[in-house]
Amino acid sequence: MQYNISLQSGPVALRPLMASDAPLLLRWLTDPRVLEYWEGPHTVFTPARIQEDFYEDPDPTYRCVVQYRGEDVGYIQFYPLDQEGFEAYQYPYRPEPVFGIDQFIGAPELWGQGIGRRFISLLCGWLHSACGAAAVVLDPHADNERAIRCYEACGFRKVKELPRHELHDGELADCWLMALVFS
Repeated sequence: MQYNISLQSGPVALRPLMASDAPLLLRWLTDPRVLEYWEGPHTVFTPARIQEDFYEDPDPTYRCVVQYRGEDVGYIQFYPLDQEGFEAYQYPYRPEPVFGIDQFIGAPELWGQGIGRRFISLLCGWLHSACGAAAVVLDPHADNERAIRCYEACGFRKVKELPRHELHDGELADCWLMALVFS
């Protein structure tokens, strides 16, 4: 299935990632404050890596830019979980379809203002209503309390700990599997 979304709710909007957004991604992913939560502060993103990770990857990941009051401020991606995804997340239930999401706000000066709750809720609502999502999952680092509070405010609940789950700055980090289940 192909998704080409453009969503808006109040001052928050999501639009498809375009080739012209590569410099924007590079700016965000060279900010040590963003890297602290996305792959680690010693991770090196180059223009070639941006192309490889965000534009050439053949997996069924759908990528969007987050806008706030008309300005590009962040990134969110979503993907349907397949068998490999269920195994990677160690998701214990099988309501289908289930989508995974990953996101960040690339403008740290906007952190803590409720923008994350708005764009995550916007996408999750669309995944449920337009795509029939039974659940949406994500896997924040266990020590990222600010993100976990944001996700809980969006209705996500901790499902299980995922010890040594994600490579972060060259080491495996503990994560939480969190799920928003639609009834």
